[in-house]
Amino acid sequence: MKTRQQAITYGLTFPHTYVESPFKDPNWELIRVKGSKKAFLWVYEKDGYINLNIKVDPEWREFWREAYDAVIPGYHQNKKYWNTIILDGTIPEKDIKKMIKESYDIITDSPTKRIYEAVKQIPKGHVATYGQVAAMAGNPKMSRAVGNALHKNPDPENIPCFRVVNAKGELAGAFAFGGEGNQAKLLEEDGVVVVDGKVDLDVYGM
Repeated sequence: MKTRQQAITYGLTFPHTYVESPFKDPNWELIRVKGSKKAFLWVYEKDGYINLNIKVDPEWREFWREAYDAVIPGYHQNKKYWNTIILDGTIPEKDIKKMIKESYDIITDSPTKRIYEAVKQIPKGHVATYGQVAAMAGNPKMSRAVGNALHKNPDPENIPCFRVVNAKGELAGAFAFGGEGNQAKLLEEDGVVVVDGKVDLDVYGM
């Protein structure tokens, strides 16, 4: 990866992204995420090379800077959280793409996203409580947020929120997807026995 267009094209492969030139200087192009409008990739030319500014986890910041001379502290940005990649041909493309992807992941991270990813990890034939999902998502205290997120589940087919029950193993009184009774139906199709609107956590819990 050496050119501006190659960098922009790769940046636009990530979901819900778009390119924008928000400054008076057309040299600067940003790849943003729709909704939050946060930029995870800044593309510009400097000293004869295309440069990329990318968000970086502070734990990995020095790793990348020490691995490649062409990775330096973020130009014109907070050097604790941003690195600059100089596309001078010395960095393998796979690592450039990895750094851009890490930037995208950092920018798009949110409690709701982590909740959905946690729910995807509940195996067929098992259930997890709201508290367990909250802990899996990184914050055991956000059980209420789990309930709110699952009520707005954008993809019930791939985010199996029917596998989430309360701390007593009880099903939702009014399941948001299919109405009352559908959660029990889906669990039973999974191989989970439901008795009087309740699941035995000792048997089916994670």
